Amino acid sequence: MSETAETNPELSKNEEKGQYEIHVGGELAGFATYTDNGDARELPHTVVDPKFRGQGLSKPLIKFALDDARVDGRTVVPSCPAVARYIVQNPEYKDLVE
Repeated sequence: MSETAETNPELSKNEEKGQYEIHVGGELAGFATYTDNGDARELPHTVVDPKFRGQGLSKPLIKFALDDARVDGRTVVPSCPAVARYIVQNPEYKDLVE
């Protein structure tokens, strides 16, 4: 079993900081920043703390951000290369791209 599966990461949206967050064992393991501009949500930056890298945390974090944008009725500007790559690999999100 992977460490990610054992620690059961928690995802949340921190509106005060303008970021989506992933916590592992109560510790902030990574975040994806966002900025809303009209009906568009820009996702410019995704970061996973070095000690949590290699656990596959960026994918659920990006998925969470994209799903939230969809629920909010927003298009997405994927200026972060990791987000853009995730959308290419998961075409069900292509309709969100401006």
